[in-house]
Amino acid sequence: MYNKKIPIDTSCGFRVALEVIGGKWKPYIIYELLDGPRRPGQLMRAMPPDASERVLSQQLKELVEYGVVERRVVDPVCKHTDYSLTDLGRSLIPIIQQLRDWGEGFRPKLEEILQCKEQ
Repeated sequence: MYNKKIPIDTSCGFRVALEVIGGKWKPYIIYELLDGPRRPGQLMRAMPPDASERVLSQQLKELVEYGVVERRVVDPVCKHTDYSLTDLGRSLIPIIQQLRDWGEGFRPKLEEILQCKEQ
């Protein structure tokens, strides 16, 4: 992982959680890995169109470094790899599912808000 200019503040559990799973694409990556291992190309195709391959790769590396995601070489000859959740990553499943459920419940309200803004 690159050296961050601001050191990680480990004095607060919430800050630690946001450091590990926060970021523009980390929650998406974890969500896509809920159903099992994915190859890098599969993850990229599952991301929103504005996700850059460079940022996705960087955030995957961070998740691997923190032990949330495991990178496995499937075929060393063809350099095929896949990513899957570790036990630590699987411990995030209820949290990610709750975020999804909250978003589904909030979606009608958000659509209403957005419609009002368009008028």
